[in-house]
Amino acid sequence: MNFHLSEAQQMFRDSVAAFARKELSEGALERAHNPHFPHEIAHKMAAAGLLGITLPEADGGAGGTVMDAVLAIEEIAKHCPRSADVIQEGNFGAIRVLAHFANADQKQRYLAPLLRGEEVIAVAMTEPGAGSATTDLVTSATPEGAGYRINGSKVFPNPHADQYLVYVRYGPGVGGIGSVMLRRTAPGFSTGKPSKFMSGNDWATLYFDNVYVPPEDVLLGPGGFKKQIAGFNVERVGNASRSLAYGRYCYEAARTYAMTRTQFGRPLCEFQGLQWKFADMKMKLDAAQLLLYRAASNADRGFPSADETTVAKLMCNISGFEVANEAMQVMGGLGYTQETLVEYCLRRSRGWMIAGGSIEMMKNRLAEIVFDRRFSQRPPRTA
Repeated sequence: MNFHLSEAQQMFRDSVAAFARKELSEGALERAHNPHFPHEIAHKMAAAGLLGITLPEADGGAGGTVMDAVLAIEEIAKHCPRSADVIQEGNFGAIRVLAHFANADQKQRYLAPLLRGEEVIAVAMTEPGAGSATTDLVTSATPEGAGYRINGSKVFPNPHADQYLVYVRYGPGVGGIGSVMLRRTAPGFSTGKPSKFMSGNDWATLYFDNVYVPPEDVLLGPGGFKKQIAGFNVERVGNASRSLAYGRYCYEAARTYAMTRTQFGRPLCEFQGLQWKFADMKMKLDAAQLLLYRAASNADRGFPSADETTVAKLMCNISGFEVANEAMQVMGGLGYTQETLVEYCLRRSRGWMIAGGSIEMMKNRLAEIVFDRRFSQRPPRTA
């Protein structure tokens, strides 16, 4: 098996690295601690063709592969970890589901502004009573004329997004779930008081009070759940990529620190205890990267394999966080301050162990792969 990048992939990676050095290195620390979305970076990335990397050229994308988008996250994160989020949001998750299932009109109204870096999309799926048990969602879509009235609430999405991909229930059961698109300006849509994640990002409860969605804004009708949840495999590749990229950023920062910082008259890298830490960190990073590359390269331009994505996300989430944590320990008090981006990457990587499918849910899924059967987490039905 050939683990080398193709000539085209190497050229693409080099071009992204050059862009990141020129446009992103300066201001990376300030950008990380700014709670607002970096729109100026999104515009630069759009101009450079880094938004919609995997989307067809006919839709305004670059016609590239999932592997290309993974490489972009890796190179961007080396210079500005915060900007890796822009690559994620412009290539993975909600935008891929939208691009894959939207009709021509929806692509023009919703997708095009995203690819120009003008708007931000967020998925509204999790509810107060429906987290990992996604199919327990109750936000309703009641027919009215040719459209629907949406009522319910969602938790944890970005309250500052311009548009939302909202999971709704048209009827009972899994077959009754689908999704609609709406903008924050829709009458009846409101957000609660913003709160902050450990990462520093804002979140707020979204409220839908009899929000009317016309037929042209229905993305997937009844029976669409299994189609749109397949898009989660793409989101998980982006999630895994950032986890690994944050861990590698911390590894390189700690490595430089260990080679230049002296104690007791010796560079830190000469102490065997720290040598073993770096050996463990490199082993975890390399192993996780191979699993990530397998999932991404086999996906090509479609949705990645659920099995390969599960293993990759699990390994990258755990390895990225553990490496960031060890890097902070190596750097001591300096790593714990906000004068470096190590503490930022640690906080961010911790969140990816929850978002996009918790590591526990990924382990459940991995067990199903191992035993080739499904294990329901729900209690047995009574007779």
